[in-house]
Amino acid sequence: MTSTEGVPPMINPIEPTRHALGYSDGAGHPDEEDILSQDQAVLIDEVIDDPRTPALDLQVVKNERLGTYDALVGGREVAGLTYSVAGDDRLVLLGTSVLSEFREQGIATELIRHVLDDARGQGKTVTILCPIVRTFIEHNPEYADLVDPQHPGVTLRRTHSS
Repeated sequence: MTSTEGVPPMINPIEPTRHALGYSDGAGHPDEEDILSQDQAVLIDEVIDDPRTPALDLQVVKNERLGTYDALVGGREVAGLTYSVAGDDRLVLLGTSVLSEFREQGIATELIRHVLDDARGQGKTVTILCPIVRTFIEHNPEYADLVDPQHPGVTLRRTHSS
């Protein structure tokens, strides 16, 4: 499979993703590009296409010891967003995951919204290494001010497959 100039080739031509990501120098991965996993692409599509509040009884709990925000439905952990702390004023958002049977229900969107609202409430900025969080912020610019200008993290570039 050939690629167009500046767009990386798809690694799985049977199930291509429509997203590519790149790391800014602030993320510690200068000039690298990668293709998202199929799971990440599904969650990005959820954030783009289905930003509604989930109908489920969703609770988000922060576990500082493990560095996670966990989304619970009926007491069951169904999603999580991992993070690390950088200094006193910055969170590094590492990755978002949702159990497959709970995807496309707005859980990723609400989890990310909760994490960003919590960071804002604490007066922190964020470095984004999670492409799902990056996509959320791109589609919800009211959170763009939270991205640390010195260490923004990953940037998202859309690619289109045929």
